[in-house]
Amino acid sequence: MTNLKVLDPQRWVSSHADYLYSFAIARIDDEELARDLVQETFLSALERIDHFEGRSSERTWLTSILKNKVIDVYRKKSGGLQSITQHLNGDVDDADFFEAENGHWKEEYQPRVFGIEQYDTLANKEFNAILDNCIKKLPVLWLSVFTLRYIDDLATDEICTQLHVTAANFWVIIHRAKVNLRACLQKNW
Repeated sequence: MTNLKVLDPQRWVSSHADYLYSFAIARIDDEELARDLVQETFLSALERIDHFEGRSSERTWLTSILKNKVIDVYRKKSGGLQSITQHLNGDVDDADFFEAENGHWKEEYQPRVFGIEQYDTLANKEFNAILDNCIKKLPVLWLSVFTLRYIDDLATDEICTQLHVTAANFWVIIHRAKVNLRACLQKNW
């Protein structure tokens, strides 16, 4: 029971709740669910306090528990692989953007400069708000994969294992998510 000396459950809420909530809300755009996940994290940690090995900090251990709970939410919301074939508003397809003969961008869809090369705080805030809205429009499985890859920086094989998708499906999802985000950004920015 030496782990009890390292862990201080009495101070978890005051020391870690805000951080854990920020972590959850950045990955799940639902304040109530984020609060619930933080509470579930604390409960799970209390139930498994004897499994804490002391190889990480208290906050790292709690964050790891929360990360697994977020992945469970992604998995539950994604509903499996049927989401892969969904498109935003049903109107975006790879063929819309690329030439069939050579796979290059069609001229009207070639990447354009976003206009944020210069540092402008107001423009960056506006861009980030539009980017957040575009990300929220992604189908749940795409959002889950995109978030785990580019926000949590998880490896492909870990994401595939967590979400029960194949590597090929992962790359299709990532590609479609990027194409849809790009289309949304070009339309709205």
